[in-house]
Amino acid sequence: MSFIDEINPVNVLIVGASQGIGLGFVKKLLQDDRISKVYTTSRQPESASDLIALAGEHSERLICLQMDITDELQIVEAVKKIRTQVDKLHLVVNCVGLLYEDSLQPEKSLRQINSENLLRYFQINSIGAVLLAKHLLPLFRHGERSVFASISAKLGSIDDNKLGGWYGYRASKAALNMLMRTAAIEYKRSCPKALIVTLHPGTTDTRLSRPFQGNVSAEKLFSVERTVTQLLIVIEQLQEGDSGQFFSWDGSRLPW
Repeated sequence: MSFIDEINPVNVLIVGASQGIGLGFVKKLLQDDRISKVYTTSRQPESASDLIALAGEHSERLICLQMDITDELQIVEAVKKIRTQVDKLHLVVNCVGLLYEDSLQPEKSLRQINSENLLRYFQINSIGAVLLAKHLLPLFRHGERSVFASISAKLGSIDDNKLGGWYGYRASKAALNMLMRTAAIEYKRSCPKALIVTLHPGTTDTRLSRPFQGNVSAEKLFSVERTVTQLLIVIEQLQEGDSGQFFSWDGSRLPW
């Protein structure tokens, strides 16, 4: 039985919900009658037209908040707004991630490394998630099973790194995994019903992966809908001993 079946009402937060996997989670969860409230965050409302349109259709259940995960004050304000309406969350999925933007591209060699780009990768892919864990903790301090999942990547597995390259992305995802595993240990003491995990979604057909899909076979390129369905199955099947672990889309544990 899914932990969601044991709770009523169920409150959810999707961080980074304006597009891609995050928006896919929102659409899927709005179809689920077990879910009472879906809180969402996006960095720029003007680029979240699909999310805003959904909010218009589901005004009682879907609440949109503006939040930049790199700004701790904005995280604090968003959590404050959630706490004015509910005193607990049961599922949080952090879907924010950076692979490329403007002049920032995955590095193919050491010659392309620069500190500014590395800091940008860590700020978005690693630090933002642990700041969320810091400020969301009070909303997980309750007696019902809950899950805080962050979208990671198999490229963040040190053991699995056989090809090299993509220094900043790989390192920031490895850091995400370590930060979330460490947070899971603390959460076990302060809110023992909450599980923290990182998830590898597989290669998903989104804007983030589109420039790099050339060598991906058709059967390994997932639609957003398929990815979200697969990840929700993994999330709903989590057990107490799974907190602090790194899972692939098929439910298998990935090496660090």
